[in-house]
Amino acid sequence: MAKKTLKKKVMKKKVQAKPVATDFAAPVVDSAREIWLAGLGAFSVAQAETGKLLEQGNKLFEKLVDEGVKLEKKTRTDVGSAVGGIKNEMESTVGAVRKQAVDNWDKLENIFEERVARVLGQLGVPTAEDVNKLSARVQTLATKVTAMNKPAKTTKAAAKKPAAKKPAAKKVAKKPVAKAVK
Repeated sequence: MAKKTLKKKVMKKKVQAKPVATDFAAPVVDSAREIWLAGLGAFSVAQAETGKLLEQGNKLFEKLVDEGVKLEKKTRTDVGSAVGGIKNEMESTVGAVRKQAVDNWDKLENIFEERVARVLGQLGVPTAEDVNKLSARVQTLATKVTAMNKPAKTTKAAAKKPAAKKPAAKKVAKKPVAKAVK
């Protein structure tokens, strides 16, 4: 009987040997399970943190937008004043260049007029001043001729007498205009 008991114990030991092998795998399985659970926990924490990070990211984004708006306003102001200064400088420069161009054009015009007048003088063409003087002189002469042709006022007695016929007046030859100017 003792042998049977011993056999049972040995058998039990042999049977227990298999559980010992499973006991040896149990820590590995437990370890793998713990790793799996740690991964799930990390995923859950990551989701929670992501929500927080998204919220913080949104706040950070809004803050950055506000800072961008402030910077844009400041930049526009600075650029506007700089452009205004440059614009004023350019306007004054353009004004100076325009004045110089007008002055040069006036000088060129005067030189041209002088040369044309000199050439016309060499050709014997009278100037506008010469024509105006001649016109005034002709007007004066015309007035004098008209005054000479009017009969003098006569008395009533002389008016009753028939006027004696005067011989026709000789026509006075007119001088050419060009000779009169000289």
